[in-house]
Amino acid sequence: MKKSKNIEIKAYSNNLDNIREILDEKKAYFKGVDHQIDTYFNAPNGRLKLREGNIENNLIHYNRLDQSAPKQSDFTLFKTEDKESLKDILAKSMGIKVIIDKKREIYFIDNVKFHLDVVEDLGTFVEIEATDMEGKKAAEELLIQCQYYLNLFGIGEQDLITNSYSDLLLAKRNK
Repeated sequence: MKKSKNIEIKAYSNNLDNIREILDEKKAYFKGVDHQIDTYFNAPNGRLKLREGNIENNLIHYNRLDQSAPKQSDFTLFKTEDKESLKDILAKSMGIKVIIDKKREIYFIDNVKFHLDVVEDLGTFVEIEATDMEGKKAAEELLIQCQYYLNLFGIGEQDLITNSYSDLLLAKRNK
């Protein structure tokens, strides 16, 4: 278990094909397509989710401001093996808040991770995460990296999302 930080953005995007082309031109490493089920639990502090996928499987706790601009996220990641038992324990002890079902294309350029997401009941999105796993980069450096790709992909301020997919889905269901 390791505490890390990143600067991230999440944005609506109907332009995933163009973003794929840019990532290809930049020689991004394509890790694959992951079908992910994110189960959010009723955590008293921050957000707690169990990610179950064919590529990524983690228990993730994070704190992040809800703002549309690039934002810092402080997180702790625990790689899971026995997901079913862990999910059962967390569901029984904390209760499930919401479940997100998505198909995620995962790309990397150095320490920057890109997600091209198709989220059930919400639509298509792009995420950019400039991450510091070793504690060697200043938040300002991560912000500059994130802003560079925002501009490169032509993502406008009006496309940026303040909240997590869990918040968006809960708001949609409560309308």
